[in-house]
Amino acid sequence: MRAALSGDAGSYRKLLAAVRPWLLSYYRRRLHGGDCEDLVQMTLLSLHEKRHTFDVSAPFMPWIAAVARNKLIDYVRKAGRHVHIELDEAMGVDDGLQPDLAARDVKVLLGRLPADQARIITLHKLNELSVEETAAATGKSPSAVKVIVHRGLKKLQAMVGIKAKVAGGSDD
Repeated sequence: MRAALSGDAGSYRKLLAAVRPWLLSYYRRRLHGGDCEDLVQMTLLSLHEKRHTFDVSAPFMPWIAAVARNKLIDYVRKAGRHVHIELDEAMGVDDGLQPDLAARDVKVLLGRLPADQARIITLHKLNELSVEETAAATGKSPSAVKVIVHRGLKKLQAMVGIKAKVAGGSDD
């Protein structure tokens, strides 16, 4: 999206081609047989019309997910009928998404955290090291690793607009 906004038409075509399968999957899971193709086209058109609102310092997927969610809500309202849809913000961000786009968004988000915190989250969550292994690699205590990861994940959630869970739910 950043390259597309800079006038790179080839990158823009690649972006549209890469996001289309994700949009189709997103709508199919929520509408169960509705006008998914039409919604995909409307969302791509909206992406084109609203591309100037994209913040180039932010990750792309939360932005396009918000556009898709708004199109889905508009569709349901206009349909004038009851349609069961799932609006869970955490659902489907990986379905049909090219891994390089997701990896780029994760890198952008981690770059907004303090370097030590980003490194610990990367080791523990992305490289799948245990708390003890992460502690040994960073010279931190296991309890410090847990706190740093917890606080860092909360910051990342806030960056992409995910609200904290209500009391009694798991935070991790």
